[in-house]
Amino acid sequence: MPEQRAKPPRDARRPPTIYEVARLAGVSHQTVSRFLRKDPTMRPDTARRVSRAVQELGYRPNLAARSMRTRRTNRIAVILPDTTSFVPTRLLSGAAAAAHEAGYLLDVVGLEGDAAARAERIGTLLQPENVDGILSFTPLAGNLERLASNALRVPIVVDGEYDDNMRSRGLLADATAADEIIGHLAGLGHRTFAHVAGPTSWASARNRRAVYEAAVARRGLVSHAVVDGDWSVRSGWDAAREVIADSAVTAVFAANDRVAFGVIRGLQSVGVDVPGRVSVFGWDDDELGAYFQPTLSTVRVNRESQGRVAFLRLLALLRGEEPAAPLDTSGLNRLILRDSTGPAPGT
Repeated sequence: MPEQRAKPPRDARRPPTIYEVARLAGVSHQTVSRFLRKDPTMRPDTARRVSRAVQELGYRPNLAARSMRTRRTNRIAVILPDTTSFVPTRLLSGAAAAAHEAGYLLDVVGLEGDAAARAERIGTLLQPENVDGILSFTPLAGNLERLASNALRVPIVVDGEYDDNMRSRGLLADATAADEIIGHLAGLGHRTFAHVAGPTSWASARNRRAVYEAAVARRGLVSHAVVDGDWSVRSGWDAAREVIADSAVTAVFAANDRVAFGVIRGLQSVGVDVPGRVSVFGWDDDELGAYFQPTLSTVRVNRESQGRVAFLRLLALLRGEEPAAPLDTSGLNRLILRDSTGPAPGT
């Protein structure tokens, strides 16, 4: 009987194929394809075998080949007002992670120029040979939204989290955590408050101010002052020295962490102890807050989750289905308690 030759090992320099995944998992290549499409009807034990084979071989789907078969690009255009000014990295990171899991790549596009120039750019992007869908983190002018709805060539989700000047809106402007801040400080015995606000041109600043005022009034507390600020350290410094230091205020809610840093340093500069005499609460969880003296109590904004939620809304449209479960937008803002807040004096 002739000697049977062993099958040569797979060339490690060559990317694994779907057929090799199927062979290792003991299934057909059609089953592997169903797994990659996240077919909900697949048996759990089969999905586990295919998943193990994919991981063991380091298999990655060939998006170019798939697009030729399905006439899809597997690319999503993400719209920002102007990529030369400010890029919301964490928001994009969350969207990109969700896109990767679903087999899509993101192309970030800055919409620059006047309304006519933007309309022309969107009109080009809406061609199905370029992208499968559009996810906009900035509101589109009325004519652009009509263009999108009339063309109906690709799904489009306008999340509108930033306006033309990269000022936060929508979920990013959610200020409900301000009510938690006031409730927490009231629980520590504080009764007289001040708020150093952000510029009124920002929806997030307006919302935080409104929620602060409502929370104080509802609890029967005293708002000594609402000081107009501009997100800067200097505006916090000035408010602390000119309005707060010589008042009965024992707790300050700052519109963001930079303002809070200014408030703390301004109070310290005139001998007011933080948090012994005045507690200070910020917003944004700036990295410096964990190393500041005292460390800053703040609100951690989970922009990664917000980006993920936005992409999943678009993915549902791409698949022509409702999300398998309601998209969870809870917990996007979370209080981080540190050393800048404490019991009110005398409690």
